[in-house]
Amino acid sequence: MSDSEVPGTDLLAESEDQSALRQLARDVATREVAPRAHQGDEEGAVPPEVRKALAAADLLRITVGERFGGMGLGDVEASIVLEEIARADVSSAICCQLTFNGPPRGIEHLGPEAMKERWLPAVADGEAIISIGITEPDAGSAVQNMRAALVEDGPGRWRLNAYKNYSTLGDVAQGVLVWCRWPGGEGAKGIGAVIVPTDREGVSVTGRHKGMGIHAATEAELAFDGVEITADDVLLAGDPGSTAAFKVLLSHLNHERCGNASMCIGAAQGALEHAVRYMNERVIGGRPLAELQGLQWKLADMAVQLEGARLLLARAVRLAGPGGTPPPLETALAKTAANLAAKFVCDEAMQIHGGYGYSREYPLERAYRDIRGLCFGAGTVEAQRNFIGLRVAAGGRTGSPGWRGPLG
Repeated sequence: MSDSEVPGTDLLAESEDQSALRQLARDVATREVAPRAHQGDEEGAVPPEVRKALAAADLLRITVGERFGGMGLGDVEASIVLEEIARADVSSAICCQLTFNGPPRGIEHLGPEAMKERWLPAVADGEAIISIGITEPDAGSAVQNMRAALVEDGPGRWRLNAYKNYSTLGDVAQGVLVWCRWPGGEGAKGIGAVIVPTDREGVSVTGRHKGMGIHAATEAELAFDGVEITADDVLLAGDPGSTAAFKVLLSHLNHERCGNASMCIGAAQGALEHAVRYMNERVIGGRPLAELQGLQWKLADMAVQLEGARLLLARAVRLAGPGGTPPPLETALAKTAANLAAKFVCDEAMQIHGGYGYSREYPLERAYRDIRGLCFGAGTVEAQRNFIGLRVAAGGRTGSPGWRGPLG
């Protein structure tokens, strides 16, 4: 689908329902999330009151199907909520991200009926979190090098042996989506995924990473030692002779990447707003900082990068369409732009505040630490650039009217 086929000419236009959803998310972020963000950062956990508030406002139901107690909405609405919550706190937004663009979406699109009935209503109600187990010590961006594997244990039964060292909220999750290799597979061939309850024998939390940021939504280290897996646990079976399942799993990461970009844009928007407020309130020599041209130019550069990323993301999520997946090239462009814009905007906002921006008493240094972690998640900036460069070099192009390929 090209841009000209997308309903409406303004990529940022929102329907009445979407505007109402944005206002609801903003109200919850202002009343419930922002006042507790510092607490969560210091204590290393999203406060229970925040998760309860998100659930009470139905902000965890956005992308879950109506049949399972959700709203059945898509990537546009998910992006709206993630942006507004991340304006106040990235860690709290990640609770939404895992629901909107993580395992529940894969379960609904790919999973058997029993799996949907078991997990989706609990996720929509805010009673369950499903973590993601993909990354391993020797398999980050090169995920096909993973060691996680199933061994046969009778008809329709396997044993899972795996160690996943960056599972978001894995220490408090009720389930984990584990990418693993089926017996006989090599490389990308045979890789599929299972959903494992964390209370099953053989599953253990072996540690929590103490990162620079996103303190309240930490990454856990999870071990799976001979864990029993049945056909009911299989999200997508790997075929030892094919990479098809692996490619399907990779395509679902486009939802996560758009969610990542949404959180970056939200955090950067919050940082920009803090900078504007400070410049208007801070008076030096009888003049507010907002009257100084040098600082005005900083705001201009921040706005240019932020709005460019916002437009790229808006195109990617709208191209997904109802029930679809954001296209890979547009998604990679959006994530790269949003990651880089967030780093720039948050850094400049801190500079404008001077020593106050560097203080833990103010939200800017937390936002800066948090978005830095998002530049690794869902595929690094470098991995996105590799993908974009390869696609463009091979003649790939977006739906932009002016993109017609090389001259000649």
